[in-house]
Parts: sequence; structure tokens; C-alpha cells
Amino acid sequence: MANTEAWGSRVGLILAMAGNAVGLGNFLRFPVQAIQNGGGAFIIPYIVCFLLMGLPLLFVEWSSGRFGGSKGHHSTPFIFDSMDRRKFWKYVGVFGIFTNVAVAAYYCYLESWTLSWMWNSITGEFSGQTQAEVATYFGNYVSLEDGAGHFSWMPIFFWLLCLLLNTWILSKGLSGGVEKAAKIGMPLLLIFGAFLAYKAITIKAGSEGATFDGVVGLNFLWSPDFSSIWEPKVWLAAAGQVFFTLSLGMGSIQCYASYIKKKDDIALNAMSAGWMNEFVEVVLGSAILIPIAVGYLGIDQVVEMTKSGGLGLGFMTMPYLFEQWGPVMAIIAGVFWFGLLFFAGITSSLAMGTPVMGFLEDEYGWRRKPAAWAFGGIVFLLGLPTVLFFNEGVFDEYDYWAGTVSLVVFALLEIILFAWVFGMDKGWREITDGADIKVPTIFKFFIKWITPVLLGYVFVMSCPGIWDKIMNVDIYKAISETTDPAVLESLHTKLLYVNISRAGLLLLWLAIAYLVYHAYKKRIKEGRFTS
Repeated sequence: MANTEAWGSRVGLILAMAGNAVGLGNFLRFPVQAIQNGGGAFIIPYIVCFLLMGLPLLFVEWSSGRFGGSKGHHSTPFIFDSMDRRKFWKYVGVFGIFTNVAVAAYYCYLESWTLSWMWNSITGEFSGQTQAEVATYFGNYVSLEDGAGHFSWMPIFFWLLCLLLNTWILSKGLSGGVEKAAKIGMPLLLIFGAFLAYKAITIKAGSEGATFDGVVGLNFLWSPDFSSIWEPKVWLAAAGQVFFTLSLGMGSIQCYASYIKKKDDIALNAMSAGWMNEFVEVVLGSAILIPIAVGYLGIDQVVEMTKSGGLGLGFMTMPYLFEQWGPVMAIIAGVFWFGLLFFAGITSSLAMGTPVMGFLEDEYGWRRKPAAWAFGGIVFLLGLPTVLFFNEGVFDEYDYWAGTVSLVVFALLEIILFAWVFGMDKGWREITDGADIKVPTIFKFFIKWITPVLLGYVFVMSCPGIWDKIMNVDIYKAISETTDPAVLESLHTKLLYVNISRAGLLLLWLAIAYLVYHAYKKRIKEGRFTS
């Protein structure tokens, strides 16, 4: 059965693509990365990386997706196969399915926290709690415990609710499900974000318990520390953030783009989606979390808290700070903040389901609804360990291997395929064909030379950390530094779950690779060719 999915409108496509890029990292990860890497000076390597890696890769992924779609392919294994018939590229394309499944497995759990925290805000769960008590609540939540130490079903309930909602929307198709969700979610995200940003920067010292004005946090975030600008770690952090925020190296952009017509514009669409994401991240993302936190806690305490990432501030601190605004405003701010995070999350997780569905529809003739529920079932089975064994490091392992390493490897190989195997001249024609804007010719040079070199540099510089991760250096170091039997037992348990998680991810990749192999043999037997 032919895959006849299509986008309903250009606006819907751009909003869906922007929603794919705009995720939890825009609001929780970006401001923390900026503080840790030179404040205002971080924006310089960030913008440079966006121009030299982000936009070129957006052009590559949009154009390769449209090219593959014109051949009837909607997942990266066969999109890549249509660009070069050597078998190797089909299996590189496996990353474009694997990454989406593996990231969705833990991302949907993280996304479900926002639903739970919205509910808690409405019911007044955090009313009267200290900051430490809110942090304890979070610790109990991810440990599947209530305040009395008993097992709690609430985390599992909200995770299942979130997973079912994602699956149901996906079952409605591109125009009837994903596009409608983006048209609702993205405007609400912007409205909620604008309201919270206004509240943040208008905080006044001495009012509602604030210690400093809101602009103090904003000024601190963007006061440049130029002494750090040439440190390699700052540039690596900037490159990583650009990757993370644009959802590059996942295969979801190619899948979305494969459903547009051969002569439809991809250049302006890519630029529009990319710059919309940058606006949300740089303008809204920097104007909410840090200004509010600094206004009440001060710079030193916030800097210390950012060392553990953005989740602590976002889920363990913000509910307490909202309570300082009074009971009614605490509910409104809580619903807006966690609602904003939910819409940012779900528009991204929906994009993770489409490559899997496209593959099942193209290669095995599945209908849309069974394909959606199959994706939901896979994510349920793979994601359950991230819920049950969060404290044992399963969640973090998924995030590291699927949400970090896999992205860089896939992006490096796909740009080599596009620029050096498919051919830059042919690739440039794909980018500019039907373009509603004139794409600066300099991007042709970037895509062929600069972006591959930068991606190679990022990968090489990451290799020592990857090796240490493989060898579990941090865990063995912790084991060698303690004699406490309880701590030792906990560390050995964590080591076991970490290794099982990695084995599970490897088996997932191999299973997808086998399905691609089987689908290829099936095509040959049926007389269908990939290009």
C-alpha cells in the first residue's frame, strides 16, 4: 500500500518543523550552558556554530529528505540508499530510526513530568513547601515513592498518559495529527513564554519576596566573560547545544521533508524553522529560568545549582519560586511554565514517531494507525526501564548514547554522503531547486568543507569522553573511593543496569538493521527498487 501522507499547509509544516526543534533543551539546557560557558560570550561561538553547522545541516537534511520522498521513501535507510546504492549507507540510515526510538523511550518520561507538575500546580501540591521540600518531592517522584516511602503509581500513570497521547496524535497522521498539534502547541508555547518572560524581567527587589530585580539575572546571563571564549570546551558546548536544539542527526527532519512535493521550497522553510527555534531559545529561553531564579536566590546560589544542569532549576526550584507570587499566580505560572515545557516536549516527541511509522508504511505496507501503535508499544517496552530504574542510571545512558553520541556520528556520516558521495553540485541543485529565497553561495563551501571538518573535530574531541564512558571510569573511581558496604552495593547495582542498558540499545540497533536488511531483500523479491 502506497504511503499517501502529506502536509496540509506550509504554515503547518514550518510549525511542525520548528516544534521538532524547539524542545525542553531550549528552556532548561540553553541558559545553563550559557552560564557555564562565559555568559554573553557564549552567544558568539553559539551563533558561529549555528551558521557553520546548524544551517548547513538543516539544508542537507531538508533537501535529502525531499529527494528521498520524491522516490517514495520516508525513512533514512532508504532515503540514503536512493542517494547512493552502496549497501553501507542503508545501515548508516539505521541511526535515523534507532535514535528516534531510543530518545523517545526516555524523552516521553521526561515529558510526562511536565504533565504531572502542571497537575501538582493546579492542586496546590507545592503550596507552603520550602525549596528543599520541593526538591525532596522530585527525588521521591523519580524513585516511584510517595512522601511516606511507599510505592507511588503517579509517575507511571502520567508516563502512560503522555505515551498514549503521543501515540493517539500520531495515529491521526501528518495533517490530522502532528500538524494540528503544532498549530495549537507552538502558539500557546509562545504566549506562555512571553507571559513568563515579562514576569521574570519585571521582578522588583523587595517585592513578593524577591532579593534582586529580574534584570539582574538577565544581565548576569548575558555579561560576557571573554577570557573563556577561546577555550575548546566552550566551542564544544556551543556545537553540542546547536545539535541538541535543532534536532539534527536524528532522521526526523528528513522524514518530515520527505512528505513535501519535489518542487516545493525547502531553503526558506529550513531557514524559517531554524531561526524560529533560535528566537525561542535565545530570547525566551534566556528570559525565564535564570532571571526568576536569580531574582529570589541570588547569583552565587544559581551558579552553584546550574552545575547539576537545568532539571534541578526547572522542576525542583521553579515551583517554590512561583509560590512567592501568591496562590493564584502560582497556579497560573505553574501551568504556563510546565505547559510551555509540555508543548515544547510533545512537538519534539511526535517528530520521533514519524520515521518509524514511515518505515513500517513504506516497507511493510502497514496502515497509519497500526504503525503508530507499534511505535507506542516499542517505546513503552524500551522506556519502562527508564521509569523503573531511573536512579540506576538507565535514563542517563539512553540520553548519552542515543541523544548525544549517535547524533554526532549520524550527522558526520550524512554530510559526507551528501557533499562527497551524492555530490555537492547535485546536492546544491537539490537545495536551491524551487527555493523562494536566494541561498548564499557561501553555504555550498560550508557544506562541502567547513561543516564536515567541524563535525569531525567535535567527534574526535569527544572520543576520550566516550572511551571513559565505555570503560565506566566514573563508576569504578567511585567504587575505589568508598568502603561503605551500602554505597558499594549501590554502585555495583548501577554498573549492572548501565551495562544492561547499553546491551539493550545495541540489540535495538541490530534489530532495526535486520528489518532494513529484510525490507531490502523484500524489495528485490518484489521487483521494487530504491532509486
